Amino acid sequence: MPNFIHLLQEYGVLIVFAIVLIEQIGLPIPAYPILIVAGALSVDGDFNWPAVLAVAVCACLLSDGFWFRMGRVYGKRILKLLCRISLSPDYCVSQTEDSFTRWGPRMLIVSKFIPGFNTIAAPLSGAMGVHSRTFFAYSMLGAALWSGTGIAIGAFFHASIDSVLTALSTMGTTALMVLLALLALFIAYKYLERKRFRQAVQIDRVTIEEIKQLIEQGSDPVLIDARSVTAQLLEPAVPGALLFNGGQPAPDLIAVDRDRHVVVYCSCPNDVTAAQVAKELKQHGFTLARPLHGGLDAWNAAFGVRPVVDDEAPASA
Repeated sequence: MPNFIHLLQEYGVLIVFAIVLIEQIGLPIPAYPILIVAGALSVDGDFNWPAVLAVAVCACLLSDGFWFRMGRVYGKRILKLLCRISLSPDYCVSQTEDSFTRWGPRMLIVSKFIPGFNTIAAPLSGAMGVHSRTFFAYSMLGAALWSGTGIAIGAFFHASIDSVLTALSTMGTTALMVLLALLALFIAYKYLERKRFRQAVQIDRVTIEEIKQLIEQGSDPVLIDARSVTAQLLEPAVPGALLFNGGQPAPDLIAVDRDRHVVVYCSCPNDVTAAQVAKELKQHGFTLARPLHGGLDAWNAAFGVRPVVDDEAPASA
């Protein structure tokens, strides 16, 4: 541990740059503690806080620029990938899409303070066609605010942080083991949080094959689009599908026979939004409501042109 502190004091700026870049890329390595430590050490002259701020902002911009480009090129596919590998629960994409629809690229100013949002804010901006100059202006402002806040916290509490660092330096390798154990506990907690969320939305899915059988038997299901407004802008809904925006079911949906098959689809990982809406519909008497396994991608792969399944259903609700 003393060697680590010596390296931090000797090559602190490079270490800060590397850890911030790793975290911003998406790996579960918390970078904020290193910014706080750097802020505390800057009070004693061991660090140059403007240099720390500059490299932290640079690391954020490199990561944000990369993911912005990925979002511009690959669109919603990169959003699904990021949410699938993220340790945040799978509803992160839908929440971020809704916030982006409400506030636009200004959300980049605070995105780095919001778990889950930080992961996909940059690629979502690219997918939504935000101008690169606008994106980088807000991204730089957000990176400076996030990094500067961490450095300021460390400078304000530098006396307490110096005491902790001194204690850690006397613990030798034990301190390193403690830090690694805390990191492992953090990752385990995020994994269990995601697992609990998946269990909470466990519900029987309907497959494309079952839908085809229903159509062949003349039991055309009612389709419900449970995606966010932003997701619907990125990719149009299935023609004839009702648009479900949360809350109480719309009057057009209430008028549907409760004994009809209702298929809810979304474009999020593990069909979590569709599962939540299907559960809500069941509570309102739609006992045959089920989420579509594979979501909109599965529908498009099976039907291609996305034909209207229910001619009597309105385009929106």
